[in-house]
Amino acid sequence: MTIPVIPSTFFLTLLLAVGLFFFIKASVKERTEQQTICVPQDADTLLEQIQNYFHSRAYRAIAIDRQENSITYEGLVRPSWFMAIFLTLLTAIGSLCLGLVLSMAIPASGYGFLALVLFSPLAGFFYWQKAKRPEQVFLQLEAVRSSESRTESLIRVTAHRDELATLKQALVSKQSENI
Repeated sequence: MTIPVIPSTFFLTLLLAVGLFFFIKASVKERTEQQTICVPQDADTLLEQIQNYFHSRAYRAIAIDRQENSITYEGLVRPSWFMAIFLTLLTAIGSLCLGLVLSMAIPASGYGFLALVLFSPLAGFFYWQKAKRPEQVFLQLEAVRSSESRTESLIRVTAHRDELATLKQALVSKQSENI
């Protein structure tokens, strides 16, 4: 192999390793968002439905503020087996590539750099330890609008973006069942 090819390949592989590092770090990042959801139900029925929803997802109410019409739920986020295995596999492939490039760049070391693959389970372990954390969901009843034939409740929800999507889907599916 020509001399200029090895340093450029090493540089590109190093950039990929840095990207992999930040991908693993971002896998445990908290992604809390706030959304306002309009549901065509009266407040009492909606709050009962939300309470049943969070109870079924192993959340518990930790704070209820009647003046602010708000409830705070807390639950434990479980890490994903798929994500832990996926990150371990990605790290193994990245470590193998880095080990091969280092072996070519420093031929005197032989294939000793391939041992970097042995550290790949640390990525899955890191994810598993950091992803398991308590998560809070904050709900506040904003307003109740009534018209002649319909009542709508407006709630503001602050939660992880995946939990928000699941909650909205559950509320929409309940509405289609009631129709």
